[in-house]
Amino acid sequence: MTSQSYVSLRDIDMRYPGHHAVKGINLDIEAGEFVALMGPSGCGKSTTLRMIAGLETPTGGKITIGGRDMAEVSAAERDTPMVWQSLALFPFLSVEDNVAFPLRMKGVPPKSARLRANDWLERLNLNGMGKRAVSQLSGGQRQRVAIARALVTQPSIILLDEPLSALDAHLRIHLQTELARLHRELKITFIYVTHSQSEAFALADRIVVMSDGIIEQAGPPREVYRAPQTPFVAEFMGMNTLLKGSVRAVTADHALIDTREGQMRVPLGAGQTPPEIGATAGFVIGADRITMRPVEAPADQTSFPQDPLVTGDVVGMDFVGSTQTIFIASDAGTEFRVQRLEHASEVFPVQLGSRVALTWSPDHAWLLPRLS
Repeated sequence: MTSQSYVSLRDIDMRYPGHHAVKGINLDIEAGEFVALMGPSGCGKSTTLRMIAGLETPTGGKITIGGRDMAEVSAAERDTPMVWQSLALFPFLSVEDNVAFPLRMKGVPPKSARLRANDWLERLNLNGMGKRAVSQLSGGQRQRVAIARALVTQPSIILLDEPLSALDAHLRIHLQTELARLHRELKITFIYVTHSQSEAFALADRIVVMSDGIIEQAGPPREVYRAPQTPFVAEFMGMNTLLKGSVRAVTADHALIDTREGQMRVPLGAGQTPPEIGATAGFVIGADRITMRPVEAPADQTSFPQDPLVTGDVVGMDFVGSTQTIFIASDAGTEFRVQRLEHASEVFPVQLGSRVALTWSPDHAWLLPRLS
C-alpha cells in the first residue's frame, strides 16, 4: 500500500491485564476500499476495529485517518460511525429519530435532520417506517436502520462489527447485497469484522486474516483462498488439505516432497523462494481441486500417471445447499476434504465408511511460503 493510505496502523499494540490482544500490527487501508478483518474469536479483530473508532486507546503504535494522527482525537470527533452486532438502537426513539440522532448531536437543525434521516430510510427501502417504534421492525429492518444511522452523517469511513451475524441466512444474503450496493454507490471506506468467509468473500476487496493478535495474511479474497501464506490461513479457510514432508529435490519450477502419502510434485509459485533440500515443507490442495472416484476404478491413472493417488475411507459428510464436503481419512492417516456439487452424488454416491480414491493435478497444489 502507498504512503497515501486513508487509514494507517503502525506497530499497533493493545495490552490488557493478563492479555496481549493485539501485537504490533501494521495495516494500510486505501480510501474507498472494502476491507474485511477475519479470524477466530479472541484473535484481536474487534479490538482493532474499536481502536480505529477511538473506543479503545492503543498501548503502543500510531493510528492515522486521512493523514491525521488519532492519538488526541476522541471517538466523537473521528466521524467513524460503527454498526454493531447488537445494533445499539434507542428503543425509546422512533425509527426516524434513531437515524437523525447523530445529526442532532452535530447541531443540525431538527427539520434538516428529519429530511436527511428520511432520505436515508428511503435509500435503504424503509420509506414510510420513520414514525414506527424500533420494536415494530423485523431484524433485517432494524439492521438497515442501524446502517442508515451510521451513514446519515455522510462519513468517509464506516466500521461494521459482525453486523449480520444475528440474522437468518436469507436476510444475511439480502443485506450483503445492500452493503455491496452502498459501497459501490458511496465509494467510502468500509472496515468489516466477520467470522463468515462467505460474507468476506462476497463483499471485500481485501481480506485481513488475524490470529492471536497478529496479521497472518492480507490480500484479495481469491489470493488468500488459493495461495495461503501460513498453515493457519490454510486451515482457517477450511477447504484445504495440508500436507507436510521432507524436500527430496528442487528444480526451476517445482519441488519433490516426500510425504506420508508418497512423493509429491509441488509447483513453485511466481517469485517463491525454493525450499532447501532436506528441509520440511508444506503444501495445500483446495477441496474443490480433488477428484473422488471409486477405489476400484481410478481409470485416469493410466492417462495421467504423474497425478497423485490416495485411497481412504469416508469419515464425514457435510451438506450446504447444493454443495457437499466429504471428509476422507486416508490409509496413511491424513484427513482430506473434497468439495463437490451435490448432484455429483447421483453419479458417484458415497456414505460413511465408503472406500474411495482421490487424485488431483500436481499443478493445483500450493507450496506454503512458511510453516510458522
